Amino acid sequence: MQNLGERLYVLRKNKNLSQEEVAEKLNVTRQTISKWETNQSVPDFDKVMPLCELYGITPNELFIEIKENNSEKNTSSDINLEEEKIKTSKKAKGIALSVVLYFLGIVWIMIAIPVMNMNPVVASAIFLLICGLATGLIIYVCIRYHKTKTLEETADDKLRHQISDVVAIIVTIIYLIISFQTMAWHLTWIIWIIYGLFTEILKLIFMLRRFPNEK
Repeated sequence: MQNLGERLYVLRKNKNLSQEEVAEKLNVTRQTISKWETNQSVPDFDKVMPLCELYGITPNELFIEIKENNSEKNTSSDINLEEEKIKTSKKAKGIALSVVLYFLGIVWIMIAIPVMNMNPVVASAIFLLICGLATGLIIYVCIRYHKTKTLEETADDKLRHQISDVVAIIVTIIYLIISFQTMAWHLTWIIWIIYGLFTEILKLIFMLRRFPNEK
């Protein structure tokens, strides 16, 4: 895609003219020609026709092609932006569904054995299956709808990881305190499921936070 300066440069080269020769024919300085070709300035109105006559083109051929190229570039950019929005939306929905599955898993393990008197092995197997589905869904959407991160997204991820690290330390302390006081190690591991759930919710919040900025 050529801009006006590049177009003028190519036209001059096609005519085997130097900047000095073009400047002399148009009664301008060589620096003016250089500024036109490097997009530092544009030709004055009274220089457009002499310029086109010199290069053997019409003003329409000069400016309409530039306009069409820019239009194609903008259209392509809009399409790419729309595709990124769709990917982000689908990824957010997938993570949201996995969070719901984690919640269902926790609720299930809390009521399956004490309330429904289900065999602990069967209840645990179903619980692990639900967690496996949730984890698999997260991995799938992260791979399927991966995109190149912007500087803003990279900064957001860094902040999110810092928050997750702090929470991980707090959760570890809580886990050890509760486990040693109750000696219910077979139950307190659920705290780590809750921590994993928190990190996914945090990821979802940061992802949704970007939507208002994507115009």
